[in-house]
Amino acid sequence: MLNSFSDKELFIFKKIASAADELGVKAFLIGGFVRDKIIDRKTKDADIVCLGDGIELAHKVAERFNPKPHVAYFKNFGTAQIRINISKKAKNGETNEEFFEIEFVGARKESYRAESRNPEVEPGTLEDDQNRRDFTINALAISLNKENYGELIDPFDGVKDIAYKTIQTPLKPDETFSDDPLRMMRAIRFASQLGFTIADETFDAIIKNVSRIKIVSQERITDELNKIMLSKRPSIGWDLLSKSGLLKIIFPHVMDLHGAEYVDGRGHKDNFYHTLQVLDNIALNTNDLWLRWAALLHDIGKPATKKFENGHGWTFHGHEVVGARMVPKIFNRLKLPLNEKMKFVQKLVELHLRPISLTKENITESAIRRLLFDAGEDLEALMMLCKADITSKNPYKVKKFLANFGMVEKRLVEVEASDAIRNWQPPITGELIMSTFALTPGKEVGVIKTAIREAILDSLIPNTYEAAYQFMLDKGKELNLECVSEK
Repeated sequence: MLNSFSDKELFIFKKIASAADELGVKAFLIGGFVRDKIIDRKTKDADIVCLGDGIELAHKVAERFNPKPHVAYFKNFGTAQIRINISKKAKNGETNEEFFEIEFVGARKESYRAESRNPEVEPGTLEDDQNRRDFTINALAISLNKENYGELIDPFDGVKDIAYKTIQTPLKPDETFSDDPLRMMRAIRFASQLGFTIADETFDAIIKNVSRIKIVSQERITDELNKIMLSKRPSIGWDLLSKSGLLKIIFPHVMDLHGAEYVDGRGHKDNFYHTLQVLDNIALNTNDLWLRWAALLHDIGKPATKKFENGHGWTFHGHEVVGARMVPKIFNRLKLPLNEKMKFVQKLVELHLRPISLTKENITESAIRRLLFDAGEDLEALMMLCKADITSKNPYKVKKFLANFGMVEKRLVEVEASDAIRNWQPPITGELIMSTFALTPGKEVGVIKTAIREAILDSLIPNTYEAAYQFMLDKGKELNLECVSEK
């Protein structure tokens, strides 16, 4: 087992073993680090459990390094953390800063009350500590003691479950999930991250205990959702959330995308599974969390705008606008950041049909200008989302769409090269409008400024100061404003 460890890792664990021996306590490497080493998954953090005081062990370990790392400890929880600098110099002479994080805790025995996922904790044995672990694959331990250094302790056949790519609980799953309902989210997250299958009995217990998720804080739930989003194939996690019943409780808006209706033999695609395909498509090309969120939410306005029109079929008119309006409320509910990240997602949801619509008509220069202006620095992200939105199983249709996208992208490059519209601001400022017409900040200033911008984007006037200035004067007359200052 230890032969899969790097020299730096072995060096660190030898230091821990030495400190444990000096204190006369038994110490074990446990949990995710052991699992990830077996499946050859990169990891930069480790958990150490000891039959004694974890904080004292952390301090003793820190003393063995130069420079001595800071020990962050939490007396109420009996845990401590240190970060070991494992930085190395690159070929160009620059230092790539890396840290290895280690958490120390004393072995614990836990008991739970029905109304809380915060356990009552008391000191325990290694067996107690392994019993309280969420899944068999996370209950693996390696001894760091002199008499059996490097021995793997696997009471629940976790190695076998790793080999069979199975997720199941060490004890009865009903008890595991009822005690700490967040473990239901973690089971699905691990299935998504690792490509494992949740054992039938374990998944049935999730279905049975879904209502218990209500006692878990939104922050913890969203943290798991973000980890699912960053999986290689996020659709695995979202599909399991749906099938387990958790999604209906934690994110009903996405659950509402499910299903396809038929009227007079005309149906529409299942927008839930279409969305998951778009999410997987985007995941092939980017690890950007917020671009992945845009993929998940791009059609979120469809259930509210779905309508059957005789002679035409199912429509979702305006779903991009409705969806964009929903984004801030969704982010607020999920405790996602209400900042530029949210605005980025909102923008992409609102604009996601625009490049597609340009492939279906004669591309006018004004339409290209407007897309360049509205998308701005997020144009590449928008085009990536639009390509991911092509989910047809008909290879001819896909080829045709991609060819049309290529044409649109070419025109975008040409217009941007000649007009520099991205991140462009009209040549007339609000201050100039106010000084020209003796106005204070208000509605008229906004009307004139918007009119100038729209006229340039629609190619009604050239993108020059002189043309914009004259247009401003004409617009002022139209609004019965008196010009008090001319250039």
